Amino acid sequence: MQAWQVHQNGEPAEAMRLVEVDRPTPGDGQVLLKVRAANINFPDALMCRGQYQVRPPLPFTPGVEICGETEDGRRVIANPALPHGGFAEYAVADAAALLPAPEALDDAEAAALHIGYQTGWFGLHRRARLEAGETLLVHAAAGGVGSAAVQLGKAAGARIIGVVGGADKARVARDLGCDVVIDRRAEDVIGAVKEATGGRGADVIYDPVGGEAYTQSTKVVAFEGRIVVVGFASGSIPSPALNHALVKNYGVLGLHWGLYNTKNPKLVLHCHEQLTELAARGAIKPLVSERVPLGEAAAAVQRVADGVTTGRIAVVPTLENGAAA
Repeated sequence: MQAWQVHQNGEPAEAMRLVEVDRPTPGDGQVLLKVRAANINFPDALMCRGQYQVRPPLPFTPGVEICGETEDGRRVIANPALPHGGFAEYAVADAAALLPAPEALDDAEAAALHIGYQTGWFGLHRRARLEAGETLLVHAAAGGVGSAAVQLGKAAGARIIGVVGGADKARVARDLGCDVVIDRRAEDVIGAVKEATGGRGADVIYDPVGGEAYTQSTKVVAFEGRIVVVGFASGSIPSPALNHALVKNYGVLGLHWGLYNTKNPKLVLHCHEQLTELAARGAIKPLVSERVPLGEAAAAVQRVADGVTTGRIAVVPTLENGAAA
């Protein structure tokens, strides 16, 4: 089969190589999956660089989220078991962790439903306890993680403020349903949020960016507000001033979604059931901005690493080169 492998850490466009390898052999409790679509996540880029908390042994195939087909024909969502990731024609995954792909979504959309939407659901509902009528601020609202949070926030009845970088991303955020869109490249984020909330601030802030975005969050979080930290796409990990959290009476909540797979896997299944129901009634639908063939996966991962994409990019092995939609 064809698979992308990383033999030496570096930028995705340089580190990933498309090679011919044997199909992976499932271990105990694992199954072989034909990859129907693989969603690109920022952690794929970090793994290529050797900067992610999970460091699979070299060589490895990136791709942590797929829609695949079992040998008996079932269409499933899975997190491949590294080093046999999803940017390949076949991958392996733990049988016990397979989830049925929602019928309402195509392969690329189903592949994009899992990590980003589970992270959003757990962040907004389990950690922040978002309530209808509250104001939710989402950083990087047009990106893969942010767009999921926007849709989930709208489905929960929240008012959404989306922060983006650039006019193109602002249009995407509006189309997603943001009530207020702030272009951080053209506007003062702090002033714009205060104006949009009458000086009160946002009840819940969803931050996959870190760095300056987190600093802005601390200045616009409302009384009894909650800042949910889900990642550091900026590359800068902030050091919270806890005295500031004390005097303004807000909470800083960390979310590592992967822990639920081991600490409380029943909640992961419950979350998937909730997401499937939301997808069935059209309340959520992953924003897949590109579908690319397997041969273009490295370039696509690099674009995600560079922060120039909106929504999700899906790698679809059955597409021919030059046939990306």
